[in-house]
Amino acid sequence: MQRYALLIIDMQNDFAGPGTPLAVEGGQAVIPKIRMVLDAFRDRKFPVFHIVRVHRADGSDVEIFRKEIFRKAPFAVEGTHGASVVTELRPLPGEYVIPKVRMSAFIGTELDLMLRTLGITDLVVTGIQTPNCIRTTVFDAMAYNYPVILVRDAVGAKNMQVHEANVADMAAIGVRILAAHDLVSLL
Repeated sequence: MQRYALLIIDMQNDFAGPGTPLAVEGGQAVIPKIRMVLDAFRDRKFPVFHIVRVHRADGSDVEIFRKEIFRKAPFAVEGTHGASVVTELRPLPGEYVIPKVRMSAFIGTELDLMLRTLGITDLVVTGIQTPNCIRTTVFDAMAYNYPVILVRDAVGAKNMQVHEANVADMAAIGVRILAAHDLVSLL
């Protein structure tokens, strides 16, 4: 029997809010579709994981290629408004919040342990940004032998060309690609 968990990746004010240091152009557009999927998981009482990037205020845990960006405009600093999940998707009691400091939700986190402890067999992935945190999480999930459903219209990137290329690449390794409406029907 399949047991699904929803991963909502990096839907934080610094990334999904307009005019923020690392705002993803498609961030605002995917919120309604993510909410549709989130509501379906909540209605069915399926596990929801909010994966959030958080950094120390001094930037000592930021990737080497983002250090200069962080120095100029700190982002996702733990405890700040920018690091908080956007209002429309805020976690409810009983939902899991997993902090991360790298692109993949699996690197240096307790995500895999929690999924296995809960008996999760399949992952549904939503959030931003398709070529970075979405893609690395999806590839790692597949490496850990989790079948993955990527919700095509509930993930976003800085432009559609980048988004579509990465969706096609994930489909090529066996990731199931569905629209939000179809995913809700599947559940």
